[in-house]
Amino acid sequence: MDIDILEWIGYAASLMIAISITMSSIVKFRILNLIGALIFSLYGFLIGALPVGFMNLFIAFVDLYFLIQIFKTKEAFEILEVRPNDNYLARYLQFNEREIQRFFPGFTYNPEWNDLSFFVLRDMQVAGLFLAHRQADNVLRVRLDYVGPKYRDFKNGRYIYSRLRKYFSEHGITMVLADAGSKNHLKYLKKIGFEEQPDGSCAKVLEKTR
Repeated sequence: MDIDILEWIGYAASLMIAISITMSSIVKFRILNLIGALIFSLYGFLIGALPVGFMNLFIAFVDLYFLIQIFKTKEAFEILEVRPNDNYLARYLQFNEREIQRFFPGFTYNPEWNDLSFFVLRDMQVAGLFLAHRQADNVLRVRLDYVGPKYRDFKNGRYIYSRLRKYFSEHGITMVLADAGSKNHLKYLKKIGFEEQPDGSCAKVLEKTR
């Protein structure tokens, strides 16, 4: 049975809406839902179903409004340094173990004296965890750069490396190395300024602060 163009538009809209509700990130949900609503609105007008067209156009405007509010809102970021053997740190790792293994397969945490541990706070909510090991005088290797599902919009990574650049510089660190445990994590690292190296690792050279 042949399917005409209008049916394909309806299927595309339904698929986009279905995908949007699987997103844990509110930003991704709003963006995909906006696209789906616009396609559904077009579908409704094309088949002469005005209630469908106008309702989904309204939904699209609602999504657009909230997206504008999200991008306009200035969140309060903070870095909270904790000891490598901190009890809350251990509990946080345990609670998020399954998610962490998705992005850092085989990750295990065995704290050492020259480890650095930071929680990233967004509006005083724990948004992520940054763990690193100083493997040489001027080199820091990232062991874990985990961001909770609700906060995966690259802001954490950009904040970490801009906020901690002065701290790293004061401690003589000029290069940060990281291993990409997955394609998504590699994409994330490149997005925040890392460059892939011949050995498969990623490196970010830190500029000295004045």
